[in-house]
Amino acid sequence: MYLHIGNKSSVRKKRVIGIFDLDTATVSPVTRRYISQNERAGRVEYTDSDLPRSFILVEEKDGFSVKLSRISTLGLKARAEGEEILYNPAD
Repeated sequence: MYLHIGNKSSVRKKRVIGIFDLDTATVSPVTRRYISQNERAGRVEYTDSDLPRSFILVEEKDGFSVKLSRISTLGLKARAEGEEILYNPAD
């Protein structure tokens, strides 16, 4: 199964390590440093040109990648669990 993370981008659900809210997770300097290091290494993918609201840590063949999404963590969680959201302003 796949998880749609925005703007025609999907990842395999079994490869998703975690879904994180950018506003709360980046309060920690450790998380900011992790994203920055991965961005310099070319392992960060922006799924949209809009301001990202969440990031998804995905297992890859050669390690991990970070996918930035404009969809909220609540919206991504509902999609991962197969629930329908009647209204999601992030879409």
